[in-house]
This record gives sequence, structure tokens and C-alpha cells, in this order.
Amino acid sequence: MKFYNSVLDLIGKTPLVRINNITKQQKIKAPIYAKMENLNPGYSVKDRIGVSMIDWAEKEGILKKGGTIVEATSGNTGIGLALTAAVRGYKCVFVLTDKVSVEKNRYLKALGADIVVCPAAAKPGTPDHYVQTAKRIAKETPGSFYPDQYSHPANPAAHYRTTGPEIWEDTEGKITHFVSSIGTGGTISGTSRYLKEMNPNIRIVGADPYGSIFKTYKDSGHVPEPTPYLVEGIGQALPTVNADLTVVDEIINITDRESFEMARQLSRREGIFCGGSSGTIFAAALKVAKELDENSLVVFIVCDTGEHYLTKFHSDEWMKEKLLLEPQRITANLIVETKNGGAPSDLIFVAPTDTVAVALEKMSESGITQMPVIEDNHSVGSLRESRVLTKLLQNRDLMESPVADVMDESFPVLEVDSNLNEIKKKLQKSPAVLIEDFKRITGIITRSDVLELQK
Repeated sequence: MKFYNSVLDLIGKTPLVRINNITKQQKIKAPIYAKMENLNPGYSVKDRIGVSMIDWAEKEGILKKGGTIVEATSGNTGIGLALTAAVRGYKCVFVLTDKVSVEKNRYLKALGADIVVCPAAAKPGTPDHYVQTAKRIAKETPGSFYPDQYSHPANPAAHYRTTGPEIWEDTEGKITHFVSSIGTGGTISGTSRYLKEMNPNIRIVGADPYGSIFKTYKDSGHVPEPTPYLVEGIGQALPTVNADLTVVDEIINITDRESFEMARQLSRREGIFCGGSSGTIFAAALKVAKELDENSLVVFIVCDTGEHYLTKFHSDEWMKEKLLLEPQRITANLIVETKNGGAPSDLIFVAPTDTVAVALEKMSESGITQMPVIEDNHSVGSLRESRVLTKLLQNRDLMESPVADVMDESFPVLEVDSNLNEIKKKLQKSPAVLIEDFKRITGIITRSDVLELQK
């Protein structure tokens, strides 16, 4: 029989996958390869350090049967620790910030972990900061092990022992550039130490979100004031022990917009379904590769799976809410689904046989000033409150007349996948457009809806 003794035996030995469509589109000559860490059993690069830190604690006698692992995490290290804990019978308590995706939060709970959530805005060193909270819980919990991935030597050691050699072997020593994010520093430091030992000329590039301190800290030695950013799991507000910047040749800052767009592009153009930090790294890899020829070879880390972020940047609604969605991706359907704060709303309309009184009552109750007239699921006209009232001033008896007697021409009708530019063009001549899905009117977009979108 061929089998693995436990799920932990599946950690590591992840493959390299060449990027094809995006590099061809951007006319990049240098080959770029993705190190597919999202194929680990916990779907992230952090599986490697989870088992590594627990192995160390067991060997040192710190973690014993029935013990509890307490860690501050953005989710993925917690998952890596929880996998090993599940196999070996340990309890887990993880402290996360409210920035962490709901998918990772639920995943940790599914693995049997207890979760404590702290505000992401809490400053380092304050009692509410997630690291300080984790330290306190560990101190108060008998038989606990607090790994502290930010300073634990087993973190970079795992990558020195496994990730670096795998990349060197799989590229047959031809790698010229390695690109990774910097979070705890374990992945880039451990992997780069090994690669630099094999070939000191390999260039190590760190990808850092704007708002993190690492680029400024490396370039000037000064620790700047951090600012908020949306990408999870990378960057820091303070230097970390495991982030050995002496092995890093260059750090490139990447915006949230670039990070999420590149992660979405990897999914849609290459079939690599990944998280936002992978987009950060890939964006940096593209910037590096643009200056290289076909004799170079770039490897970048795919940190985790996109399944951890389905309610975040892989959601058009979330991207629109954060004002990060590219205009060409804003469709009629997206505007209808997310207007009014995303609250569900039915299309309000009248039939041509309804009375004018009924139509005005609907307008008043709904707080609207214009409304489509629909018959047999087709738009046959429209009502605008100001014009109806003008006609009523001239003839009060129209209140009991059918809507067909006072209605104006129909609002334009667009398909659900129509883009923002098409919608704007129609709204220049009409106060509203109707949205059609498979010949069925499903929604309405007004000029104010589009103005609200662009605030």
C-alpha cells in the first residue's frame, strides 16, 4: 500500500508552476515561477512553521501531552499549528485581529481552536494589541506553549531546511531572483539564507505593502509610523527578530489595489486561486522581471489559498465598498446588488392598468420620485412624480385614471453585465435605466446611485 502516515506528511515539497498568460501579455521575457505553497494541507506556507515550532517545543520538553498552544496570528500560522495540534492531541487558543477574514476565523474553529479577536487598530505594546493579549493568555494558561512566530528560530529554520532546498533543486540551481513578502520574516529569511549560500548572486526581493515599515526601515534604518492597509498576513508596524533584512537586496512597496488586482489576475488568467499577499508578491515579481531577459529565472511565493478571502477581495461587492474595484469591473448587476448598503430590495413598479392614485401612493411609501411601468415582465413606460403632479394640477380626475394615460416613454434597458461606462451614457439622456437578466427586469439604477458609487 502507498499512503501517508498523517496529514503532516503532506507538508512541503510544493511544486513550481510557470506563469504564462500574464507574462506574455506584459511582454516579459524572463520566466516567472510560482512556488505553490497554497497546496500544503492547510493551504498556506505557514504549515511548514507550524509543525517546525511544535517539533522544537516537544524536543525541549516545553509542550507536553494535553498542553495548550497559544499564538497571535493573522490566521495561517494558527491553521498550521492547529493541524499539527489536531494530529498530536494539543489544545489551541489563537488571538486574531478583527482584520482577519471570516473564512480563516471559521477554519480555525473547525480545527478545534478557541478564538480571541482584538481590534486591528490597537497599537503594539498596548494591552488590547493581539500580541500582548496572546502573551497574557499564555502566561495565565497552565501547560501552555507560546511559539511567538515573530522571534522563534524554528520559523526561519523550517524554510532554510525545506523551502530553500526545494526551490534550488526544482530550478536546477538556475534561479536568479527570489521574491517573497515580509511578515514574521521567517519565509524570506530562511529561504534566502539557503539560496545565498548556494549562490550569493541570487537577488532577494521583499514585497511590502504601503503602510508597513520594512522598506523605509531597510533603506534608512528609521522605523516610520505605520499606516493601515488591507492586505492580510504581511508587513509589520515594528521590526521583528526573524526578519533578517541583511539577506534582502531590495524591498518594493505595493499598494492594496495592485495586490488585490494581481491576486485576482492570477486566479482568472493562470488558474492560481490565491490570497492578497500572493498578489503583493506577484506584483513585485512582475516589476522585477520587466527589467530582465530570458536568461534570468524568477521564483515567487504563493502564500495561501483564495478560499480564505471569498468575502473579501475575491468579492466584487467588498472591493466596491473599499473603492478598489476597477471601473471596468463595475457592472449593472453589481450596482443593483450593493446599493442601499447591500440591503436586499425588490424592484418597485406599477402596471399600466393600475390607477395613478396607486402609483403615487407607492412612490410616497417608498420615497422614490420615478418608477417603471411593467407589463408581462416588459417595460412599457415610466412615471416621474413631477410630471404626474403637473398633469394632476390641470386635471384632478386623472387620479382614478389608469397609469397608461399619464406615463412617459420607458427607461432604457441594459443587460446585467453592462459596464459603468454604458450605464453613464444612458443616464445622460434618461434619469434611470432598467436592468434585464434573461429578458426579465430585475432592477433599476438612477443617476443618484451612480453618484453615490463615485463618492
